[in-house]
Amino acid sequence: MLARFMQSLFAILLFVAPLVVAAEDIVIENFELRPESRWRFFTDSVMGGVSSGQVDFRKDGNRTYAHMTGRVSTENNGGFIQMRMELPDGAPDGANGVRLIVRGNNQQYFVHLRTAGTRLPWQYYQAGFEVTQDWGEVRLPFDIFRRSGRLLRAIPSADSLKSVAIVAYGRDHYAEIDVREMGFY
Repeated sequence: MLARFMQSLFAILLFVAPLVVAAEDIVIENFELRPESRWRFFTDSVMGGVSSGQVDFRKDGNRTYAHMTGRVSTENNGGFIQMRMELPDGAPDGANGVRLIVRGNNQQYFVHLRTAGTRLPWQYYQAGFEVTQDWGEVRLPFDIFRRSGRLLRAIPSADSLKSVAIVAYGRDHYAEIDVREMGFY
């Protein structure tokens, strides 16, 4: 009887163990199934700025990715282009940060998070990251995100996340960034 119990326990552990390991990184977007229905692109023109750009979805072999390009201009108090995805269910329980697989034109980009507390259009939490021409992983812990104003909590709360955005921001430049995966860890 003990031998049968041990066999059952071993079988359960073999089945569950891979799930525990895989749960460390939670991919919520790999751009495979109609990403254009989840991602919105917009620029500072919503506030009178003159930045321009676009996002399209491409294939590299069997992998799909988002390709965001554009000209960021600080004229007319502008200075951003972004692609944003709503998070109707927030971040998964236990999430500690944002995880991306990205490449680009060797510049700095940002992730902007919006939460239940970011009610005004100019409120967000921001963390920067660098890209190279090769695919690479970026991990941004929630505690490095900086709030856009004092009225917000010091650190974004994972359970109150409402959206995530990839943003070219803050200076005059040409932006080109590819995103193959977006998720949490």
